Amino acid sequence: MKFIFIFVFLILGCGEKSNLDLGKEAVSNANQNDHSDAPRIIFFGDSLTAGYGLVDFEKSWPYLVHARLKKEGLNYEMTNAGVSGDTSSGGLGRIDWVLSQKPDIFVLELGANDMLRGIPPSVTRTNLTDLVLKIKKEYPKCEIVLMGMRATPNLGKGFRDDFDSIYPTLAKSEKLTFVPFLLERVAGIRKLNQKDGIHPTEEGHVLVANTVYPYIKKAASRLTKAR
Repeated sequence: MKFIFIFVFLILGCGEKSNLDLGKEAVSNANQNDHSDAPRIIFFGDSLTAGYGLVDFEKSWPYLVHARLKKEGLNYEMTNAGVSGDTSSGGLGRIDWVLSQKPDIFVLELGANDMLRGIPPSVTRTNLTDLVLKIKKEYPKCEIVLMGMRATPNLGKGFRDDFDSIYPTLAKSEKLTFVPFLLERVAGIRKLNQKDGIHPTEEGHVLVANTVYPYIKKAASRLTKAR
């Protein structure tokens, strides 16, 4: 089973590469040595998916989830298309190239940077909806797993309510597998996060993997039965 990792550090507001370039790089790197006919799971997100700040990126939650799938006999090729600093708009800019990987399961984790930048929740909602619809159009049988995010309290109740509602509403309307909160039992706990208070430590990533794994396994099991 091959591991495919696309880790690109995108400095907020001044990335050296366009989202299109990032997408091309992702596909080029992924296709270099991969000729397997095994089903593919794509993890598509920002620094939380990329494993930002970890010494060993294979300690990040996407790799931990992938290893557990393999251990349980669910053999998937994996693409980690996490890009640090990415937003929902950035995701739209690179989705076409990532989709050329032909996903069977697509794990969507975006929106945290939108929230931190104060981007209106209505914009994030539209972008995430467009991403989901594009995936469905290209691959109608693809299982989409949506990672829920929550706004920080300092942004105010109105913003927080609007942002937090994006994910359950989208999951319900598009019938997606839904993880209510990616950082459950991790967010706000100092020892589980790096010095920035945002990105999980290795221990934090283990808990994130434990949170999301049952949902991804359920999606993988449905896909296996449908084949």
